[in-house]
Amino acid sequence: MSSRLIVALDTASPAVACAWAEAVAPWCGQVKLGLEYFAANGPGGVRGVSARPVFLDLKLHDIPNTVARAVEAVLPLKPRMLTVHASGGPEMVATARRAAELAGTERPLLLGVTVLTSLDAAALAAIGVVEGTVEQVLRLGRLAVSAGADGLVCSAHEVKALRAELGEGVKLVVPGIRPLGTEAGDQARTMTPEQAVAAGADWIVVGRPITAAADPAAAAAAISCVLA
Repeated sequence: MSSRLIVALDTASPAVACAWAEAVAPWCGQVKLGLEYFAANGPGGVRGVSARPVFLDLKLHDIPNTVARAVEAVLPLKPRMLTVHASGGPEMVATARRAAELAGTERPLLLGVTVLTSLDAAALAAIGVVEGTVEQVLRLGRLAVSAGADGLVCSAHEVKALRAELGEGVKLVVPGIRPLGTEAGDQARTMTPEQAVAAGADWIVVGRPITAAADPAAAAAAISCVLA
Protein backbone atom coordinates (compact mmCIF):
# COMPACT_ATOMS: atom_id res chain seq x y z
CA MET A 1 0.00 0.00 0.00
CA SER A 2 1.14 3.55 -0.69
CA SER A 3 -0.18 6.12 1.78
CA ARG A 4 0.56 8.73 -0.90
CA LEU A 5 -2.23 7.45 -3.13
CA ILE A 6 -5.71 8.97 -2.72
CA VAL A 7 -8.46 7.42 -4.84
CA ALA A 8 -11.24 9.77 -5.97
CA LEU A 9 -14.66 8.11 -5.73
CA ASP A 10 -16.46 10.32 -8.24
CA THR A 11 -19.99 8.95 -8.26
CA ALA A 12 -23.42 9.81 -6.87
CA SER A 13 -24.08 6.21 -5.84
CA PRO A 14 -23.29 5.11 -2.27
CA ALA A 15 -23.24 1.48 -3.35
CA VAL A 16 -20.71 2.16 -6.09
CA ALA A 17 -18.58 4.36 -3.82
CA CYS A 18 -18.49 1.71 -1.10
CA ALA A 19 -17.61 -1.02 -3.59
CA TRP A 20 -14.77 1.05 -5.01
CA ALA A 21 -13.56 1.97 -1.53
CA GLU A 22 -13.44 -1.67 -0.45
CA ALA A 23 -11.65 -2.69 -3.65
CA VAL A 24 -8.89 -0.09 -3.40
CA ALA A 25 -8.51 -0.02 0.39
CA PRO A 26 -5.39 -2.25 0.45
CA TRP A 27 -3.62 0.07 -1.97
CA CYS A 28 -4.34 3.64 -0.86
CA GLY A 29 -4.08 5.86 2.19
CA GLN A 30 -7.34 7.78 1.71
CA VAL A 31 -10.40 7.97 -0.50
CA LYS A 32 -11.73 11.27 -1.79
CA LEU A 33 -15.40 12.21 -1.80
CA GLY A 34 -16.30 15.32 -3.71
CA LEU A 35 -19.16 17.62 -4.56
CA GLU A 36 -21.09 15.15 -6.72
CA TYR A 37 -21.22 12.54 -3.98
CA PHE A 38 -21.94 15.00 -1.17
CA ALA A 39 -24.72 16.74 -3.13
CA ALA A 40 -26.43 13.41 -3.75
CA ASN A 41 -25.98 11.82 -0.34
CA GLY A 42 -25.07 14.42 2.28
CA PRO A 43 -23.33 13.64 5.56
CA GLY A 44 -24.97 10.23 5.88
CA GLY A 45 -23.43 9.15 2.63
CA VAL A 46 -19.97 10.17 3.83
CA ARG A 47 -20.39 8.16 7.02
CA GLY A 48 -21.20 5.11 4.95
CA VAL A 49 -17.80 5.08 3.23
CA SER A 50 -15.54 3.75 5.94
CA ALA A 51 -12.97 1.49 4.27
CA ARG A 52 -10.29 4.21 4.38
CA PRO A 53 -9.96 7.71 5.88
CA VAL A 54 -11.92 10.31 3.88
CA PHE A 55 -10.59 13.37 2.11
CA LEU A 56 -13.70 15.57 1.84
CA ASP A 57 -13.15 17.67 -1.26
CA LEU A 58 -15.97 20.22 -1.25
CA LYS A 59 -13.87 23.18 -2.40
CA LEU A 60 -15.79 25.58 -0.17
CA HIS A 61 -15.98 29.13 -1.50
CA ASP A 62 -18.32 31.75 -0.04
CA ILE A 63 -18.29 34.64 2.42
CA PRO A 64 -16.14 33.87 5.48
CA ASN A 65 -19.02 33.27 7.90
CA THR A 66 -20.77 30.83 5.56
CA VAL A 67 -17.58 28.85 4.92
CA ALA A 68 -16.80 28.71 8.65
CA ARG A 69 -20.28 27.35 9.39
CA ALA A 70 -19.91 24.79 6.61
CA VAL A 71 -16.59 23.63 8.06
CA GLU A 72 -18.18 23.30 11.49
CA ALA A 73 -21.05 21.33 9.97
CA VAL A 74 -18.78 18.66 8.49
CA LEU A 75 -16.42 18.25 11.44
CA PRO A 76 -18.54 15.42 12.95
CA LEU A 77 -17.72 13.40 9.81
CA LYS A 78 -14.06 13.44 10.89
CA PRO A 79 -12.55 14.00 7.44
CA ARG A 80 -8.80 13.61 7.23
CA MET A 81 -8.55 16.59 4.86
CA LEU A 82 -10.91 19.35 3.72
CA THR A 83 -10.67 21.87 0.87
CA VAL A 84 -11.50 25.54 0.46
CA HIS A 85 -10.80 27.75 -2.56
CA ALA A 86 -7.82 29.99 -1.89
CA SER A 87 -9.41 32.56 -4.19
CA GLY A 88 -12.02 33.15 -1.49
CA GLY A 89 -9.45 35.40 0.15
CA PRO A 90 -7.35 35.42 3.33
CA GLU A 91 -10.19 36.10 5.74
CA MET A 92 -12.23 33.22 4.35
CA VAL A 93 -9.29 30.84 4.69
CA ALA A 94 -8.50 32.12 8.18
CA THR A 95 -12.07 31.68 9.41
CA ALA A 96 -12.14 28.19 7.92
CA ARG A 97 -8.98 27.35 9.85
CA ARG A 98 -10.45 28.70 13.09
CA ALA A 99 -13.57 26.62 12.54
CA ALA A 100 -11.51 23.51 11.85
CA GLU A 101 -9.65 24.04 15.12
CA LEU A 102 -12.90 23.26 16.95
CA ALA A 103 -12.23 19.58 16.20
CA GLY A 104 -9.19 19.63 18.49
CA THR A 105 -6.87 16.69 17.97
CA GLU A 106 -9.14 15.38 15.20
CA ARG A 107 -8.82 18.57 13.16
CA PRO A 108 -8.74 17.91 9.41
CA LEU A 109 -5.89 19.28 7.37
CA LEU A 110 -7.13 22.41 5.64
CA LEU A 111 -6.10 22.61 1.99
CA GLY A 112 -6.31 25.69 -0.20
CA VAL A 113 -7.25 24.95 -3.81
CA THR A 114 -5.08 27.07 -6.09
CA VAL A 115 -5.89 26.68 -9.81
CA LEU A 116 -8.06 23.78 -10.94
CA THR A 117 -6.19 21.22 -13.03
CA SER A 118 -8.85 21.58 -15.73
CA LEU A 119 -7.68 25.16 -16.40
CA ASP A 120 -4.82 26.19 -18.65
CA ALA A 121 -3.37 29.62 -19.39
CA ALA A 122 -6.02 30.38 -22.01
CA ALA A 123 -8.85 29.52 -19.63
CA LEU A 124 -7.32 31.71 -16.93
CA ALA A 125 -6.94 34.59 -19.37
CA ALA A 126 -10.62 34.28 -20.23
CA ILE A 127 -11.50 35.05 -16.60
CA GLY A 128 -9.02 37.91 -16.32
CA VAL A 129 -5.92 36.16 -14.98
CA VAL A 130 -3.26 37.17 -17.47
CA GLU A 131 0.02 36.60 -15.57
CA GLY A 132 0.06 32.86 -16.25
CA THR A 133 -0.71 29.65 -14.41
CA VAL A 134 2.40 29.33 -12.25
CA GLU A 135 2.21 32.95 -11.11
CA GLN A 136 -1.45 32.56 -10.12
CA VAL A 137 -0.76 29.32 -8.26
CA LEU A 138 2.08 30.94 -6.34
CA ARG A 139 -0.05 33.97 -5.51
CA LEU A 140 -2.90 31.87 -4.18
CA GLY A 141 -0.54 29.48 -2.45
CA ARG A 142 1.14 32.27 -0.50
CA LEU A 143 -2.24 33.71 0.41
CA ALA A 144 -3.69 30.43 1.65
CA VAL A 145 -0.67 29.35 3.68
CA SER A 146 -0.26 32.76 5.30
CA ALA A 147 -3.94 32.64 6.29
CA GLY A 148 -3.61 29.25 7.98
CA ALA A 149 -3.96 26.53 5.37
CA ASP A 150 -1.92 23.41 6.11
CA GLY A 151 -1.39 22.71 2.45
CA LEU A 152 -2.44 23.28 -1.11
CA VAL A 153 -4.10 21.53 -4.02
CA CYS A 154 -2.16 22.16 -7.22
CA SER A 155 -1.12 20.41 -10.39
CA ALA A 156 2.18 18.56 -10.46
CA HIS A 157 3.52 21.23 -12.81
CA GLU A 158 3.58 23.78 -9.96
CA VAL A 159 4.98 21.59 -7.19
CA LYS A 160 8.64 22.56 -7.61
CA ALA A 161 7.82 26.27 -7.74
CA LEU A 162 5.68 26.02 -4.61
CA ARG A 163 8.38 24.07 -2.76
CA ALA A 164 10.95 26.72 -3.65
CA GLU A 165 8.60 29.47 -2.52
CA LEU A 166 6.99 27.94 0.58
CA GLY A 167 9.34 25.20 1.78
CA GLU A 168 8.93 21.56 2.67
CA GLY A 169 6.46 22.07 5.51
CA VAL A 170 3.51 22.84 3.25
CA LYS A 171 1.54 19.75 2.23
CA LEU A 172 0.91 19.47 -1.51
CA VAL A 173 -1.95 17.38 -2.86
CA VAL A 174 -1.86 16.80 -6.60
CA PRO A 175 -4.84 15.80 -8.76
CA GLY A 176 -4.76 15.58 -12.56
CA ILE A 177 -2.74 12.38 -12.41
CA ARG A 178 -2.78 10.21 -15.51
CA PRO A 179 -0.67 7.04 -15.81
CA LEU A 180 1.01 6.49 -19.15
CA GLY A 181 -1.46 5.30 -21.75
CA THR A 182 -4.55 6.89 -20.18
CA GLU A 183 -6.47 9.79 -21.66
CA ALA A 184 -6.31 13.24 -20.06
CA GLY A 185 -10.07 13.76 -20.40
CA ASP A 186 -11.06 17.18 -19.04
CA GLN A 187 -7.72 17.67 -17.29
CA ALA A 188 -5.43 20.30 -18.81
CA ARG A 189 -2.33 20.02 -16.58
CA THR A 190 -1.41 16.38 -15.99
CA MET A 191 1.55 14.22 -15.00
CA THR A 192 2.14 10.55 -14.34
CA PRO A 193 2.17 9.28 -10.74
CA GLU A 194 5.94 8.79 -10.84
CA GLN A 195 6.56 12.29 -12.19
CA ALA A 196 4.31 13.92 -9.57
CA VAL A 197 6.00 12.22 -6.65
CA ALA A 198 9.45 12.92 -8.08
CA ALA A 199 8.47 16.59 -8.31
CA GLY A 200 7.70 16.58 -4.57
CA ALA A 201 3.98 15.88 -4.17
CA ASP A 202 2.94 14.60 -0.74
CA TRP A 203 -0.18 12.90 -2.07
CA ILE A 204 -1.51 12.20 -5.55
CA VAL A 205 -5.21 11.93 -6.37
CA VAL A 206 -6.30 9.43 -9.01
CA GLY A 207 -9.91 8.93 -10.06
CA ARG A 208 -11.05 7.64 -13.43
CA PRO A 209 -7.85 5.76 -14.34
CA ILE A 210 -8.68 3.56 -11.34
CA THR A 211 -12.47 3.62 -11.01
CA ALA A 212 -13.13 3.29 -14.74
CA ALA A 213 -10.69 0.39 -15.08
CA ALA A 214 -11.99 -3.12 -15.64
CA ASP A 215 -10.35 -4.05 -12.32
CA PRO A 216 -10.11 -1.01 -10.01
CA ALA A 217 -8.16 -2.95 -7.38
CA ALA A 218 -5.52 -3.98 -9.90
CA ALA A 219 -5.29 -0.42 -11.27
CA ALA A 220 -4.83 0.97 -7.76
CA ALA A 221 -2.25 -1.69 -6.96
CA ALA A 222 -0.24 -0.86 -10.08
CA ILE A 223 -0.10 2.83 -9.18
CA SER A 224 0.62 2.11 -5.52
CA CYS A 225 3.57 -0.08 -6.45
CA VAL A 226 5.31 2.66 -8.43
CA LEU A 227 4.90 5.05 -5.49
CA ALA A 228 6.42 2.72 -2.89
